Amino acid sequence: MTTRSPLAFRPLRFTVPALVGVLLLTGCGAQVDGPAAARKVTVNRCGQPVEYTTPHRAVVYEGGSADKMFALGLTKHVHGYVMPPANPPVTESPWAAEYAKVKFLSDDLLNRELVVEAKADFVVAGWRSGFSDQRGITPAILDGLKIQSFMHTESCFNYPGHPERVTPFEGLYTDLERLGKIFGVEDRARSLVDGYRKRVEAVQAQAPKDEQVPVFLYDSGTDKPFTAGSQVPPNDIIRLSGGRNVFADLDARWTEVTWEAVMKAKPEVIIILDYGDKPAQEKIEFLKDFPATSKLPAVVNDRFFILDYNEGISGPRNLDGLEKFAAYLRELDR
Repeated sequence: MTTRSPLAFRPLRFTVPALVGVLLLTGCGAQVDGPAAARKVTVNRCGQPVEYTTPHRAVVYEGGSADKMFALGLTKHVHGYVMPPANPPVTESPWAAEYAKVKFLSDDLLNRELVVEAKADFVVAGWRSGFSDQRGITPAILDGLKIQSFMHTESCFNYPGHPERVTPFEGLYTDLERLGKIFGVEDRARSLVDGYRKRVEAVQAQAPKDEQVPVFLYDSGTDKPFTAGSQVPPNDIIRLSGGRNVFADLDARWTEVTWEAVMKAKPEVIIILDYGDKPAQEKIEFLKDFPATSKLPAVVNDRFFILDYNEGISGPRNLDGLEKFAAYLRELDR
């Protein structure tokens, strides 16, 4: 039976007047000054101009959302985080100390009750990885409840009505710049993005110049494999490292393919997406035992690269994943 990746679906919910959020935050000892509380800026959200008032009680969903806030030095604006089982432990994060300063709200999908109780004034998540029509949690619904929301630009590819197309790494840079504007830390955002671009340039300068290595990302699935199309960070990780995503021609984010297509592609390297409730080693054993994949060049030569979950979803750790995979390809003996 096919196992669906947790990347495919994720919801989100919140509610609370901004003034109440500010008062509660002040009561907890946070420093909130008048001018900052009243500051308003207009920032695009999946192609739609939205006016934001500086948030003070954000709820963030999954590691990518939290990491973006922490990398920008915005810990004091985060009330809490929701971290489903797929996410590796936050103690393994480069921002473990920042996670410890905010509240753990749930290890499940977000829901309206949880957000109301948290008195959130801002929600950070992705479309279909947090927000969802099916689950009744959308930016439009939150707008109606006077709850501000921010969507990962990389996820706007699927957002109805307000399409916005960028490459996944450009989506990361865009998010940092937009969050920087919302919170008034534009200089910090600019510095981060400049640093990330230089790290990418360094990887590209060292990338193999010969024929690109065909690479297949295996997320999950037995009847049909779940993999990365062209619109998610692993595609950029593979491409910028000098490899070739065998499903880069799929104009999609996380998507199902067939085992026949994988066999036809003959990948020489397989990236295993590793997350908490589906360990990488189990997936490797499956690929070695499964008749359709046991004879693939990558499997025969034991060429598996493990990509951490938070290196594969939109967030600052994409750069770590890029550098690690690039080093792996450089050392590959073909």
